[in-house]
Amino acid sequence: MSDDRLIVALDVPNVVQGLALAEKLGDTVSFYKIGLGMLTGGGLALANELKQEHGKRIFLDMKLFDISATIEAAVRGLAQFNLDFLTVHGDPHVVRAAKEGAAGSDTKILAVTILTSQDRGDLDDCLIRDGAIPDLVVERAGRALEAGADGVISSPQEAAMIRALPQAECRLIVTPGVRPTGSASGDQKRIATPAQAIADGADHIVVGRPIWQHQDPRAAAQMVLSELS
Repeated sequence: MSDDRLIVALDVPNVVQGLALAEKLGDTVSFYKIGLGMLTGGGLALANELKQEHGKRIFLDMKLFDISATIEAAVRGLAQFNLDFLTVHGDPHVVRAAKEGAAGSDTKILAVTILTSQDRGDLDDCLIRDGAIPDLVVERAGRALEAGADGVISSPQEAAMIRALPQAECRLIVTPGVRPTGSASGDQKRIATPAQAIADGADHIVVGRPIWQHQDPRAAAQMVLSELS
């Protein structure tokens, strides 16, 4: 049986491959993430088909960032599809505008803190102020939650600290950068196992390549589910 704490990232090129993967996974997976990489390959159409025709939950990972008026308009347009989660950058003005755009829908706005593929060297290259990544993630998460975010995206290594924030009560924590025991880390730099991420306070984990690149994606998903249980 499925467990919607597991979100499978459909990081494949187009809707045809996405549907084929979802068919292989069948009732093992109930929640899918569709990101920018598939947007021009029919990502929105796939999101709607999986949601409306197959009863799946959908996380649309757009990581939107722009001026407030543009964010509000973009989110209002996306919210009409009534998808479950939508990501924006965690800047307070972005979060507030996204919540305005999502008003009247069931779409939850999740704020991105610091990408799980980044380490301190990457932040230095981006001219992000000094400080340890966990401290910056927690501070950014707190500000996003105060601005009204329904939850945050963080690496599993910061989940426990975010869960301890007063602002995080009854809010969602979704963690990419999760790797099943024995899996390669790939380009992720701040990782944990599925069981550890949940134990540290995550509500949902996102797993992509360890499942869709596996020769038997259904078996790979079942292994993740067994780690969760």
